[in-house]
Amino acid sequence: MAAVILNLFRIQFPDVSKADPDGLVAVGGDLSVSRLLAGYRSGIFPWTDRPLTWWSPDPRAIFEIELFKAPRRLAQKIRQGKFQFTINQCFTEVIKNCAKPAPGREHTWISPRFIKAYTDLHRFGYAHSVEVWSKGMLVGGLYGVAIGGFFAGESMFHKMTDASKAALAFTIAHLKERGFVLFDTQVATPVTRLMGAVDIPRCEYLQRLARALKVSASFI
Repeated sequence: MAAVILNLFRIQFPDVSKADPDGLVAVGGDLSVSRLLAGYRSGIFPWTDRPLTWWSPDPRAIFEIELFKAPRRLAQKIRQGKFQFTINQCFTEVIKNCAKPAPGREHTWISPRFIKAYTDLHRFGYAHSVEVWSKGMLVGGLYGVAIGGFFAGESMFHKMTDASKAALAFTIAHLKERGFVLFDTQVATPVTRLMGAVDIPRCEYLQRLARALKVSASFI
């Protein structure tokens, strides 16, 4: 299909079944809290700026919260106390670190407009960060969006080997403890594949999303 152009003043997304083969649903609109929440609740997320694009890929990558097991070496490192973890202690610092270029990620989709938008989501209680520390230094972390029993992992970073993987393992354990039922990682990467991300058909994802949104859970 030709991508739908979103109206800046109306919060309305097209049916994801009409997405392009690569998952592109729409172009334009804004990154207001209301539009972002409407997108996530519809199985749609923003991915690029200038132009602002909205996506619902098929298949969709997720982590199975109940089945997750951290790789043995990583689990041992966490048990040994190599890392310390906090939640929502420095959201802006985490997202800004996620936006920085890194080896294998020389360009980032996390523009200043995205940073402001997700910081707004954080202020309203929908976006959260996990911080990883070592010897008092921030060495890794991730951020994402939580609605009901649904969590969308957006991005992560590391300044120390295994720190982003540790953030992911901690987050999944935290979500399980807090009663979440769906961890959306959108499109799998080599790192998330290594950590156990799996693909499911979009139709199944949307069914699981609908159930997750009805779950009463809280990230904090």
